Amino acid sequence: MAITKARKEELVAQYLELIDQSNAIFMTEYTGMSVKGMEALRGAVREANGSFHVTKKTLLKHALEEAGQPVPVDLMDGQLAAGFALDEVPTFAKALVKIAKDDEALTLKGGIFNNEVLSFDQVKALADLPSLPELRAQLLGLLNTPAQNIVTVVTSGIRQVVNVIDAYAQSEDAAEAA
Repeated sequence: MAITKARKEELVAQYLELIDQSNAIFMTEYTGMSVKGMEALRGAVREANGSFHVTKKTLLKHALEEAGQPVPVDLMDGQLAAGFALDEVPTFAKALVKIAKDDEALTLKGGIFNNEVLSFDQVKALADLPSLPELRAQLLGLLNTPAQNIVTVVTSGIRQVVNVIDAYAQSEDAAEAA
């Protein structure tokens, strides 16, 4: 069924807004995906602070061109749906890779990140990256370890001095008692 010119312009504007707000865009094919599968996918995407839309290929292509993004023509065949990472890219990629692994009807083809077209393998590598909270925890661990080592060295030195003084005091007490 043909859509009106006004609706096409509305969709291009919607795609442009999503492209502008997103940190990365992922192309998927959803041929044969059940309604239940699509609902699970959209739920996972929402949890990853993203947006997932079944798209019109030519209109998405126009929006990408207008936004100055590369157009991955080789990724835009079949029943196309685009995922827009509105927050952390690795978290969003992880959600899409997991759903694509669980539901064979979803095929993750690739994406666009930092004005570069990504292959499926590159998207999978992004999904393997730790999330921002995990990176922060790792960084705190790296920063905390030297400080803990310094505290341990300083306290062990003080403890040794206290032990020597205590042993001397006990030997003086023993000498006086004899």
